[in-house]
Amino acid sequence: MSDEAKSVTSKEVTDEDIALDLTLRPKKLSEFIGQSANKEQLRIFIEAAKKRNEALDHVLLSGPPGLGKTTLANIIATELGVNIRPTSGPAIERQGDLAAILTNLEPGDVLFIDEIHRLPKTVEEILYPAMEDFKIDIVIGKGPAARTVRLDLPKFTLVGATTRMGLMSAPLLSRFGVSIRLEYYPLEDMREIVMRSAKILGVDVDDEGCTEIARRSRGTPRVGNRLLRRVRDFAQVEADNVINREVAVRALQLLQVDDAGLDVIDRAVLEVVVSKFSGGPVGLKTLAAAVGEEPDTIEEVHEPFLMMLGFLKRTPRGRVATPRAYEHLGKETGGLDTPLF
Repeated sequence: MSDEAKSVTSKEVTDEDIALDLTLRPKKLSEFIGQSANKEQLRIFIEAAKKRNEALDHVLLSGPPGLGKTTLANIIATELGVNIRPTSGPAIERQGDLAAILTNLEPGDVLFIDEIHRLPKTVEEILYPAMEDFKIDIVIGKGPAARTVRLDLPKFTLVGATTRMGLMSAPLLSRFGVSIRLEYYPLEDMREIVMRSAKILGVDVDDEGCTEIARRSRGTPRVGNRLLRRVRDFAQVEADNVINREVAVRALQLLQVDDAGLDVIDRAVLEVVVSKFSGGPVGLKTLAAAVGEEPDTIEEVHEPFLMMLGFLKRTPRGRVATPRAYEHLGKETGGLDTPLF
C-alpha cells in the first residue's frame, strides 16, 4: 500500500494539513456549510447567551472524525466574541494540569477539550464542580498537613469534542447543557464544501470534477479537502492545472479511492470479513489484526463509513458483511472465493 493512499483517511495530520485546514475552515456560523439543524440550534443558543450577557452553556460535539467539531468550537468562540483555549484529553495527565488551565481562563472564555472521552478519571472528577459551580478544589501540602482550598473560577464555556460518546461517563455527560451530534454530509453539501475550498486555493475545477471529488469524500469535509489538494497536484503535473471529471477520476484512481469513496483499508476490511471469515461475524481486535491497523482506527474512522454505506453491520458476536458488500467487491454471497490466507 502506498503512503499516499494511506494518507487519504489516516488519523495522522501533517504540518501542511494543519496549515491548509486553518485556511479552509469557516470562521463564522454563516460560512459553515451543512449540518443545518445543528447550526440553527447553536445560533439560537449563542444569541440567547449574548442577550443575557452570560456564558454559553457547556457544549458537547460528537461524531466521526473530520466532520467539523474543532471548526465549530472555534466558531462558537468567534460568535461569542471571546478567546478559545484549546487542549485535548490525552494532554491533561494530572489534576494540576487542568487546574492551571481553569484558573487562567478569563470571564466568558471557551475551553475546548478535544477527545474529551480520553480524560483520566481523576482529572474528570475536578471538572464536575468547575462545570456546575465554577469552583475548583486544590490540595495544598502533603500528608497530615494537607488541606483543601476552594477557588472561584470565572464563568466559562466548556466545549468538548468526542468521536466515542459511549466511552464518556454518565456524570460528565449530564453536565453538558447542549449536545450536538454531527452526521456525515450529503453529496450536495460536500460539493459546496469542495467548491468553496477550490476557490480559496485558487484551483480551476468544473462542476463535474467537483462532483467526482465530493462523491468520493466519504461525506467528510476533511477528506474532501485532502482529496482536492491531491487532485490539484495531479492536475498541475498531468492536466494543465484544470480539474474536470476525467482528471478527477484518473487522480482518484491513482490514490486508490474507488467510486464509493472506499480507500485501501476500507476494502481490506471488507475483503477480510468476506473472504477470510466467510462474511462474519468477526471481532474488532481480530479484524484489526488481520488488516494490520489499530482497533481504534478501524472503529472510529473506517467502520462508521462502511456501516453508513450499508456494507458492514455490528452484531453482538462481531462485524458482519452485508450483501451490498459482496456486490461492491464483485463476489457472490453463496460462493466464497479462496480465503486470503
